[in-house]
Amino acid sequence: MIRKLTANDHEQVMGYLSEERALNLFIIGDIENFGYDADFQQVWGEWDDKGHMIAILLRYKGNFIPYAKGPFDVEGFANIITSDENFQILSGKEDIIDQFAPYISSNKKKGMYFAEMTNGDVLGLELEREDIRIAGEEDVEAIFSLRERIEEFSSSIASRESMLHSIQSKTGRTYFIKEGDTAITSVSTTAENSMSAMVVGVCTDTGFRNKGLASRCLSALCEDVLKEGKTLCLFYDNPAAGSIYKRLGFKDIGRWTMWHKTA
Repeated sequence: MIRKLTANDHEQVMGYLSEERALNLFIIGDIENFGYDADFQQVWGEWDDKGHMIAILLRYKGNFIPYAKGPFDVEGFANIITSDENFQILSGKEDIIDQFAPYISSNKKKGMYFAEMTNGDVLGLELEREDIRIAGEEDVEAIFSLRERIEEFSSSIASRESMLHSIQSKTGRTYFIKEGDTAITSVSTTAENSMSAMVVGVCTDTGFRNKGLASRCLSALCEDVLKEGKTLCLFYDNPAAGSIYKRLGFKDIGRWTMWHKTA
């Protein structure tokens, strides 16, 4: 049985999602931030004949994210998705999204590795943090000036307004190092919720690379997030970058896929 969820289902929903909190970072964060009654967000759940929750589907504007731990009514969820005139993107764990292939067509697909850190055993006990700063609203321009100098970020720079909002709403944080008045390395989180946070925007100015600056910033950020009882996760598609994250203690837990609706 599939039905829309309400605030009365919240405890059961969070219990179900928390078992894989990293994979469900977006669903958890959106529910915590916007609940079940926003006009731009809806959440559905599926139960088996014994009354056990077996799947969840979230819509945030034109984006849909399904989650299940086993078999579920893929066609039923697909009907909900395709009947929504705002549908643009379907994303989630690769083995879940692949099940929608008979029902939803996409000519633009992107897959990434998904990694998680649940403890700081590899981070080290004596991290040098004296030059690492936590960005405030006044530092947003310096951080974006750094990102704009880096070619890899040229097509994926999030807006200044988004970073400012994440700082103000405490749904993200940025750790960085400066040389004089110039930011030379930074790392951020986004989509932070009560259980987890996603690492994004790891970058170092080309003239300051191979000095371990980004690794120190990331280690400090991870250490602080873990102390709050949260886990961390990140996407990557570059094996070289993946090896750096794994040295700090991130472990691959699957692949994340994003499908864009066929025009």
